[in-house]
Amino acid sequence: MAFSGAHKDRGDLRIYERLDELSTELAEYIAELSEMSVKERGVFAIALSGGSLIGLMGKLCEAPYNKTVDWAKWYIFWADERVVAKNHVDSNYKLAKDGLLSKVPIVPSHVHSINDSVSAEQAADEYEFVIRQLVRTRLIGVSESSDCPKFDLILLGMGSDGHVASLFPNHSVLNENDEWVTFITDSPKPPPERITFTLPVINSASNVAVVVTGSSKTDALHLAIDDVGPDCPSLPARMVKPTKGKLVWFLDKAAASKLEGAQFSE
Repeated sequence: MAFSGAHKDRGDLRIYERLDELSTELAEYIAELSEMSVKERGVFAIALSGGSLIGLMGKLCEAPYNKTVDWAKWYIFWADERVVAKNHVDSNYKLAKDGLLSKVPIVPSHVHSINDSVSAEQAADEYEFVIRQLVRTRLIGVSESSDCPKFDLILLGMGSDGHVASLFPNHSVLNENDEWVTFITDSPKPPPERITFTLPVINSASNVAVVVTGSSKTDALHLAIDDVGPDCPSLPARMVKPTKGKLVWFLDKAAASKLEGAQFSE
């Protein structure tokens, strides 16, 4: 690891020289949270995103994790999803299935994907209904400070524009405080129709990890983490601030190159 430290109000920064090192540490982090959650609650409720994140989770499919993780206790959700068929190249479900879920002994009924055969609005409503039922039975925890679901872990990537999940800069859904799951039909990145967790749900999680790699993310990461003053645009990634939970950033050296105070050891 090149650098590890706590930022005063932006969580724990973990910066890695190499992607394989980041991938190894990410797998260890997830496995530890899984073990802790299963011990405390009997289950591990985890929400995934798309993009390069799934590939970086790949070491969970290898020894020792493929044998030591209690996969039967995992319940899988998506922090955002594209409203496309499950076999579509843009589907986050397909990405996770091909890269992770098909390679470990997850219980199929524990995988909660969206209904992709309806409108984005209906898909969001139905997904929120499913989550509400599981909060009622406490399979998903509940926030102490609101009625929001309290996922054990929400994993996010970040775009070069600073978006997380399908929460894009300057979009009206950033102000959504009542719904747990909302929808958009005008995503600046294709495909246009998506469902997404809202900020109150993300910020109610016990743990949130944001995984950011590559030099195209340096400017957005600087705005998301550093003290840039009130005049700078507030990116969605900067709005990720768990109320009671822990926030960890897994970064590679390229993405983190403009961060203040992240001195790398060569």
